[in-house]
Amino acid sequence: MESNVVETKGGTVSVASAFAGHQEVVKDRDHKFLKKAVEEAYKGVESGDGGPFGAVVVKNDEVVVSCHNMVLSCTDPTAHAEVTAIIEACKKLKRIELSDCEIYASCEPCPMCFGAIHLSRIKRLVYGAKAEAAIAIGFDDFIADALRGTGFYQKAQLEIKRADGNAAIFAEQVFEKTKAKFQMY
Repeated sequence: MESNVVETKGGTVSVASAFAGHQEVVKDRDHKFLKKAVEEAYKGVESGDGGPFGAVVVKNDEVVVSCHNMVLSCTDPTAHAEVTAIIEACKKLKRIELSDCEIYASCEPCPMCFGAIHLSRIKRLVYGAKAEAAIAIGFDDFIADALRGTGFYQKAQLEIKRADGNAAIFAEQVFEKTKAKFQMY
């Protein structure tokens, strides 16, 4: 069996097998968990909880949580499937980082969800539909513009301004003054 180096990071070498069966196993596994995320998307719409989005967090080939969009039922525009899944997985695992987990999303994540995935340190993201599928049924094209780097701030219907002077200095000081008391990892 032949192997190829896929990634080197911090002295760790990841190796992908050239064994044809390995790719099929990964593909079947991904399809299984992605199917669960899509089923969650249907469940969310049928229950009236929110839009057609689902997400599943997986650890060691076991589903940790399976969630769907809860924007309508929670009256919370941030209650996207991926964010909800990350919150619930962190609660269940009693920690704030999910570096040994993967997330399966029914649709390409929006910038907020991608940010949450990144901040949670999830090691792998697999998504099904492209953002354009959501846009085609009326979801904001901000999602794809942001993901494609096409200047999404220009489309936002809000003013974005950084504070200046003493207000900015005061806000920045909180990081310096609390760094000894607060460490993420």
